[in-house]
Amino acid sequence: MYNYNIIPNYKTHTTKLVLPEESELSTCESKLNIQLPECYTQFISQYGRGILGGTYIRIYMPSFVANNQEEWIERITEYYFWDDGKNVLTKEEVLNSICLGDTLDGDEIIYYNKQYFVLPRNEDLIYPLGNTLTEAIEWLCSSNILTEAFTERDFEPINEDI
Repeated sequence: MYNYNIIPNYKTHTTKLVLPEESELSTCESKLNIQLPECYTQFISQYGRGILGGTYIRIYMPSFVANNQEEWIERITEYYFWDDGKNVLTKEEVLNSICLGDTLDGDEIIYYNKQYFVLPRNEDLIYPLGNTLTEAIEWLCSSNILTEAFTERDFEPINEDI
């Protein structure tokens, strides 16, 4: 289990979590013909929709993943520029990955072959983040590569529309 401090939403001033239904997870898996990583389903089932690490990391809800994967693939196909990262993932491998989140800076968190990677918005490299979502989150917050390292690990739920 994850252990992030839940802070009140800045608009609603509540810590009410917006969690996916079990059916949302299974619908995502069947629509995309995949098995979601267990660490992702644990995180999203525990915290749901929100932002982690001082508004830096957003892990997508399963319905968002399922409904936006095709559009994401089309966009990545058209605007692919991570050729210097081909020693980490080829373009074909990226196009066969699942986009599970992003950062405030527009970096995209993807999952392929039981590993997490990041496609930086402002670099043509691809960085491996680890085998678990915890490793991915820690790399993004601590590596000092895509943003200055920070220690905050608060989770702010996005709950304005409930």
